[in-house]
Amino acid sequence: MQELIGTCKCCNKKIYCLDGFFNGVLTDDKEVYCFDCYEKQKAEAPCSAPTSAGGPDGEVVL
Repeated sequence: MQELIGTCKCCNKKIYCLDGFFNGVLTDDKEVYCFDCYEKQKAEAPCSAPTSAGGPDGEVVL
């Protein structure tokens, strides 16, 4: 089962809950990030422009 949760605050990639697993990171400030952008944020890198990674709309589909 796949349910859209929201979009990454940094790159606007669609983030889904896949079979009960939230495929992203929810911060203490209630912001949603994809795993890649969250790792970049931890390294204190600024958000970059959306990339062409992922599916047709930038979503990650497993």
